[in-house]
Amino acid sequence: MPQLKALPPLSLYIHFPWCEKKCPYCDFNSHQVKDGGDKENKGAQAGPGFDEARYIKALITDLETELPRIWGRQVHSIFIGGGTPSLLSAKGMDELLSAVRARLNLAPACEITMEANPGSVETEKFAAFAKSGINRVSLGIQSFQDAQLKALGRIHNGKEAQHAITIAMEHFSAVNIDLMYGLPNQSLAAAKADIETALSFKTPHLSLYNLTLEPNTYFANFPPKLPNEDEIDAIFEQNLALLEGAGYQRYEVSAYAKKDQECKHNLNYWRFGDYIGIGAGAHGKISFPDKVTRQVRERHPETYMQAMESTGHALIEARDIPAKDLPFEFMLNVLRLTDGVDSVTFSERTGLAMSTIAQGLDDACKKGLLDPNPSKLKASAQGLRYLNNLQELFL
Repeated sequence: MPQLKALPPLSLYIHFPWCEKKCPYCDFNSHQVKDGGDKENKGAQAGPGFDEARYIKALITDLETELPRIWGRQVHSIFIGGGTPSLLSAKGMDELLSAVRARLNLAPACEITMEANPGSVETEKFAAFAKSGINRVSLGIQSFQDAQLKALGRIHNGKEAQHAITIAMEHFSAVNIDLMYGLPNQSLAAAKADIETALSFKTPHLSLYNLTLEPNTYFANFPPKLPNEDEIDAIFEQNLALLEGAGYQRYEVSAYAKKDQECKHNLNYWRFGDYIGIGAGAHGKISFPDKVTRQVRERHPETYMQAMESTGHALIEARDIPAKDLPFEFMLNVLRLTDGVDSVTFSERTGLAMSTIAQGLDDACKKGLLDPNPSKLKASAQGLRYLNNLQELFL
């Protein structure tokens, strides 16, 4: 049985499950909004194709059910993800964040991030979101090239992408740009152009993802022609050099930041911190002195709202993580960080002795996948390159 001497930092994740259009590569819990929405039940502040008032009410009820599990603990970051949370009205976002502040003890410098897509950006809306308390925005740009955006099924074009970043920079002190590489028929020169355009905006944070064909997506069933492994490696090495040359440090497998501009919310995930998860399909992890628990909620927004209205909760899974699974779950996260974590963090976050991962550490060091410094749990350069192989040693 785990024995935690102290509880880890706590965050809040809020899931917004609707998008204007479902992208062919996306395996997240997102649902395309329907034109006109629910005409019978749609409130005055409802967004296009979803009942905003009803969903916000469900979120607030969901949060209230979690309060007894985290009573007295301070929340250090909030992340509103999706889907496309920027489809919420300014009034709806303000109502949601006001309800959160009334129920949780937020840290004075609480980071509050909202994901947004360029196609849903409006100047007045962003100003209102900032006034409601959003202080960090993550923009799903993916590419600045119209042909690539079309191939990815995005609803914006390159000009709109650049306009969205300009607007975001005017209203938020922290802005992240999401980019993808290894796109259909992408050349080295095209990948370089995307990075250089992104760098021209000097945002404090940039996330760079390799496009992968995830199961149960359109691309998995109808795969486009992607660059081969050698071409993808060349694109990555080029991108890494450009980003480091511009003063960005790679602090996680897919995340790059200027000094002291890392995403606090995501760092908490990767350091095996705790998080409340509310909304359709949301996952949560909460630690107690003698156990670490996980929850999963109903995925479909309608089923989620009906469950919240009829029973007051929408859980489809609530369990204690078995002690035998904690080492893998911990290492799965922390090994993504380029600096890793101090070794003592393992016992602090899992309540287990270091001896439980001794064999995995030894095997990883022998294979050259782990930094041999015993005071750190840190992937080597080779380990970051073959991260899946490294993580599997702790299964």
